[in-house]
Amino acid sequence: MAAALSDPAAVAEGQEPLLSPGGEEDSSRGVVESQEHYKSRWRSIWIMHLTMFLSSVGFSIVVMSVWPYLQKIDSTADASFLGWIIASYSIGQMVASPLFGLWSNYRPRREPLVVSTVISVAANCLYAYVHVPHSHNKYYMLIARALVGFGAGNVAVVRSYIAGATSLTERTSAMANTSACQAVGFILGPVFQTCFTLIGEEGVTWELVRLQLNMYTAPVLFGALLGVINIILIFAVFREHRVDDMGRQCRSINFEGEESGVLDQDAEGNIDQVAVVAVNFLFFVILFVFAVFETIATPLTMDMYSWTRKEAVLYNGIILGVVGVESVVVFMVVKTLSKKTGERAILHGGLLIVLVGFFILLPWGKKLPNIQWQEIKNNSIPRTTFSEMFMPFWSLQAMQLPSNHTAEPTGCPVSQSWCLNTPMIYLAQYISSDILIGLGYPVCNVMSYTLYSKILGPKPQGVYMGWLTASGSGARILGPVFVSQIYTHLGPRWAFSLICGPFQSIEDWHILH
Repeated sequence: MAAALSDPAAVAEGQEPLLSPGGEEDSSRGVVESQEHYKSRWRSIWIMHLTMFLSSVGFSIVVMSVWPYLQKIDSTADASFLGWIIASYSIGQMVASPLFGLWSNYRPRREPLVVSTVISVAANCLYAYVHVPHSHNKYYMLIARALVGFGAGNVAVVRSYIAGATSLTERTSAMANTSACQAVGFILGPVFQTCFTLIGEEGVTWELVRLQLNMYTAPVLFGALLGVINIILIFAVFREHRVDDMGRQCRSINFEGEESGVLDQDAEGNIDQVAVVAVNFLFFVILFVFAVFETIATPLTMDMYSWTRKEAVLYNGIILGVVGVESVVVFMVVKTLSKKTGERAILHGGLLIVLVGFFILLPWGKKLPNIQWQEIKNNSIPRTTFSEMFMPFWSLQAMQLPSNHTAEPTGCPVSQSWCLNTPMIYLAQYISSDILIGLGYPVCNVMSYTLYSKILGPKPQGVYMGWLTASGSGARILGPVFVSQIYTHLGPRWAFSLICGPFQSIEDWHILH
């Protein structure tokens, strides 16, 4: 049942206040929330859920196709630059989150929401045209993704609004629903991308505006359309609401029409800064390991299983779609489970599951991945080291040209010297790791946000949520850059081992504290 409070607008107009949606009055306070106010408040919260959903779609709708599209438009781009492409989204988000959060503390939240969404729409349109320039295409893609990330800085506004528009008893559920909407966005993004693979790599071209509509550009144009719809709904449905921890209505500068510029001083209170820093650091680690996983998925599967660009986008889209469904179920279960065991215990369990997921992903066995025949045909084998001169004969056989090769080279490129001596990661390992990470990550995500909002209390949370989002964005910057560099030069064994070590230290620290 929603927290009870009186509706000043209804009283001023002479309307009879209604009981709260549960139909009962809160006798401890003797006040009620009108049905109209309750519906308006939750309609606005659901618009924020939609905004969160669209923000995650803007990221995930191209994450499986960035690498093959980058290879198609700019032959000079390598896997190392892929890390910068993925990280550029988070760089933009990290810069924008505190700015939008501060903006939302002192102005109506509609302003930063609309401005940020317009930026995302424009950036998606730019991404659809990165093939047009005759050179430096990879840098145009980098700029487009950075601007999409800048627009996604509105998640700080979203979470601060939800924290301020819900009572303490409503907040865990509302935060879980927000994270669930974010997870649904991560699910449907790859699903949309998978559907658009039916258009093919060539697709159709609209010569008048030099627009190529194919499996790489159609998803971002669809994302731009969703952004326009979101802007319309923000203007038509969204309203400012703020309540305290008990559910009583508060007023602040965010309310349209109020010009006093004075925040509710009753909402100000002391905040445990040590706890704030600790949660920011923990959230950074959680997002770092997940960013590593989502960045490496497409290159890893193309190298290990000899998938073509189209197959990698299609199959990874299906796998991540299934994992996303799993994550949504986890979000729903966490809301109930946290009431019985507490947020801290659930967070600990989520960290342990993610650690096991990365441990499983380590290469085992003796079978080597197939080597790209075209690299050998073009005499692009790197200088052979002394140890590689004595490779077993069966390893060298993997480098022979297949008789049924296609125009597109598949397999592990010999330019990555580790392909010649690192065992492949079996598909069963990859899928098992997907399942475990898909189980542990949503648990860690929602518990971090819930604990953080409760630490902050009723104080306007725009800036603090901005810093938390910036922490996650920083992780999404360093994660892709880290894994793309380590994976390209040293291979998956080093990349995933370096993840397991520090993550185990975080897990030990969490147990001790």
